[in-house]
Amino acid sequence: MSVALIIVNYNSGPLLDRCLAAVHAQTRLPDRVLVVDNASDDDSPACIEHRWMGVELLSFDENLGFAAANNRALERCRESDWVALLNPDAFPEPDWLEALLRAAADCPQAGSFASCLVQAEDSTLLDGAGDAYHVSGLVWRIGHGLPRDQVSMQRHQVFAACAAAALYKRSALDAVGGFDERYFCYNEDVDLGFRLRLAGLSCWHVPDAVVRHMGSAITGKHSDFSLYHGHRNLVWTYLKDMPATLLKRYWWQHLLLNLTSLIVLSLQYRTTAIFRAKIAALRGIRQVLKQREHVQAMKQCQDAELIAFMSRQWWRPYWGRH
Repeated sequence: MSVALIIVNYNSGPLLDRCLAAVHAQTRLPDRVLVVDNASDDDSPACIEHRWMGVELLSFDENLGFAAANNRALERCRESDWVALLNPDAFPEPDWLEALLRAAADCPQAGSFASCLVQAEDSTLLDGAGDAYHVSGLVWRIGHGLPRDQVSMQRHQVFAACAAAALYKRSALDAVGGFDERYFCYNEDVDLGFRLRLAGLSCWHVPDAVVRHMGSAITGKHSDFSLYHGHRNLVWTYLKDMPATLLKRYWWQHLLLNLTSLIVLSLQYRTTAIFRAKIAALRGIRQVLKQREHVQAMKQCQDAELIAFMSRQWWRPYWGRH
């Protein structure tokens, strides 16, 4: 199986060099490594020319965002059977890619595979064991901040893979149209995972594919930038991807989630960012509904199959199906 590795870079500084060093140390090297630079104004792209001669650099004059940058790189590696994604602030253990490809060989019906993300400063704590999706549209990384040993060491299905470190079947990405470039960044991986599930393709968490992840080291964990894109895209994902029968059943929970977000974040003095996000979401609804027609027309799974990997409870965390 051939595999291409894509890293989207934007002002990541020395993190990119550390990431590429971890890639170079893999027991199973990728067949191609592409770094997509989104108009960085630091010296991070220079490390490729000086230290990593085998790495392909694709540079843009403007910041296209994570979604579009990945799509441009995907156009360059159409011959690859698999595509691995890695953030510059994610540092894989030496057998990371080997573990993902082993899982891919064992699970031919899968469309994607989630890595076991641990915190860069303390590998005993999880950064995320795949992405969870609530019927309200709420998204979170499974197990974030909890001890790593609380997640099963057996492969198990999760709703979607966090694109900070993930493996995707190339043909599956083509079938669902890749990333939605209107998202720019944040929740674009959940949207992609949702559409892969609608296409009848599973996502598996691979516990032995370990990656140390700093998490929003470049954009900021609690920045207005991340809040705006995350909350805008949360609405778009729900309206575009949720099947009609489930939308009719759970729409009120989505409305409650959005109202609660407006209240709580306003009390935290983040009124401008959260209202901007929701207004932008509403302004984009017409285009989202057009996309919805196309997405739902390609649906190949039963609603029961889909909701089996969604969380429906508010009072306890979702750990995935073991």
